[in-house]
Amino acid sequence: MNIDELLEHTRAGLNRLTAPEAFAAAEAGDALLVDIRYAALRERDGLIPGALVVERNELEWRLDPQGSHRAPEAVSHDLRVVVVCDEGYASSLAAASLHHLGLHRATDLIGGFQSWRAHGLPVTSP
Repeated sequence: MNIDELLEHTRAGLNRLTAPEAFAAAEAGDALLVDIRYAALRERDGLIPGALVVERNELEWRLDPQGSHRAPEAVSHDLRVVVVCDEGYASSLAAASLHHLGLHRATDLIGGFQSWRAHGLPVTSP
């Protein structure tokens, strides 16, 4: 299996959201947006207001509801997490990893932060 096949297989198990869908879910309090982009991208492009920033290498430790290093927002395995990367590739693999931790509602944002911004959704300036 190559990475393209892995990505396709991974995405088949996710209920991925468009930027407007993710925005609506976050606004309704039905989803936690989690920005996994590295610092240079956040500094270059800005942030999604209200998103929890957790770099990819810390994601599982911060979102495991039973973990000793969990973020305060990681309250339950039923939490709907929408992972956001820059363009929507790494976020799919990250969301699948969260599924392995029991976060069965974890998913990602189609097109990542770039799609969010292209839809004119709120972004705080870097």
